[in-house]
Amino acid sequence: MGESRTARIYNQNHVPRPRTPGRRRVSIYVSWSYPAEVGRNPAELDNRFSTMTEVRRANWPAYEDPRWCDPLRFQQGIAGSLELFFWGWAPFQQFAEETTGHPVPVYQRVDQAGFRTLLDERVLDDTDTLFVFGLDHMITGQEAEPAEIEALRHFLAREGTCLVLGPHHEVGASDDLAVRDAEYHHHGDALVPRQQRFARYVRGLMRGLGVPVENRYGLRPAVQASKKIAPLSVDRDLDARGWLDGVTTFNFHMHLPHYAVTTGEPDVIHVLARQPIDLSRPAHPFTEAGNTEFNMCLWMPPAGERAGDVLLADSTIFSSLFGGDESLRAFWKNIVAAK
Repeated sequence: MGESRTARIYNQNHVPRPRTPGRRRVSIYVSWSYPAEVGRNPAELDNRFSTMTEVRRANWPAYEDPRWCDPLRFQQGIAGSLELFFWGWAPFQQFAEETTGHPVPVYQRVDQAGFRTLLDERVLDDTDTLFVFGLDHMITGQEAEPAEIEALRHFLAREGTCLVLGPHHEVGASDDLAVRDAEYHHHGDALVPRQQRFARYVRGLMRGLGVPVENRYGLRPAVQASKKIAPLSVDRDLDARGWLDGVTTFNFHMHLPHYAVTTGEPDVIHVLARQPIDLSRPAHPFTEAGNTEFNMCLWMPPAGERAGDVLLADSTIFSSLFGGDESLRAFWKNIVAAK
């Protein structure tokens, strides 16, 4: 996370990018309300992001450089931890811009200044590949409006478009506190509370668009002796578009969602990659049911009036906060440079 080579800008309207043959225009839409997330009471145990102070304590001494710990330079409340997301996405933005020649705007459903941006033609008309990061806590009530679903349906009717949905984890959905505690000890991240339910907004989009997937749990991926995340189980026979060409692993994150397929109809959606679970961790209801892997990357090929592709991949895959290597960058390139 180095210093930017250009000066930062904020609080101005996006300048639409012209359509350029062979070069995709990539946009990121974060489904949270920034004020609603920052305004959560730190005294509440569940369904909130950590404060920056909690991040520093749990990861000490990784964030003890003055640029992170000095309250005159970096916010120490929940706002500080949200700003870490923007730091983490910057390398992906830079990579996509260098690959496509187009800058990559990051939209927020409600931003720091309270401006509300719906998913409509202002976002979609100059976009070819749209990432929707489902990082809104369900408790904040972010609902996908019918007009937004219709706008996305219209977007996907355009040839060559791609929608990448990234609903984050669903931890502690059970009312049984013992089950919540088992989930917590399985993933082992002190910064994740016993209940942290994300992505009401993306769930609404998926229902409206007929994407038969639910984000469930927060599972600990297996690692190799080198501490690198274990290789994916890739079904290359299903990957007709080559989304995972040159890809063997993503990046490590302590709690990743299982993208459960909710339809039995064949060929509607393809599970391209599964991630092995760390079975050395305390048991989780998902592993107790006999599962050793979870669904990590899914693809809905064009069908009917939908000419565009739909992918599902967690937002952490596009953040440098959780590491990365050539395999991960190959995945990024396969998406942002797709023909």
